[in-house]
Amino acid sequence: TPPRSEVVQILGDKFPLKLVSRKIDLPEYQGEPDEISIQKCKEAARQVDGPVVVEDTCLCFRALGGLPGPYIKWFLDKLQPEGLYKLLAGFEDKSAWALCTFAFCAGRDEPVQLFRGKTEGRIVEPRGPRDFGWDPCFQPEGYDKTYAELPKEVKNTISHRYRALAAMSEHFCLSEGRSPRDERTKQQDE
Repeated sequence: TPPRSEVVQILGDKFPLKLVSRKIDLPEYQGEPDEISIQKCKEAARQVDGPVVVEDTCLCFRALGGLPGPYIKWFLDKLQPEGLYKLLAGFEDKSAWALCTFAFCAGRDEPVQLFRGKTEGRIVEPRGPRDFGWDPCFQPEGYDKTYAELPKEVKNTISHRYRALAAMSEHFCLSEGRSPRDERTKQQDE
């Protein structure tokens, strides 16, 4: 899970709702990414008894049919970035995609809305700082640096998390009768 500051930084001032971080003990669901996000969000809304946003992140290797996918947390914990890279040693195809899903539920027994972001890339021998999960072994398409090597301000404009947050922001800003584009235009005009 990203630090709340990263989420707030990506969303910026245009996001019309206030996010409050809460630590909730959720079961580790199994299944496809969408199913997991929906189950986690429903359970969080039940525990909080109010509106919630839940994030789920996957790292999917094409050669492994999309695995580790939603189980990346456990693979990373046991194998570290070096082990993730070595998992693909017997495969020519090193391509992968990072998938982030933000799930929103307005409250107990309400429907869940999903906002997804996907970044294509490949798995490489780990490079860069080790301060955030599998970032050292994921190199996004079109870049010669891993997520870990990219400056935060660059990563935060191309990442799977950025794309999912952009989709969520667009939805809520439009619901509030505002457009994120209006904010950007306003800033450029000033």
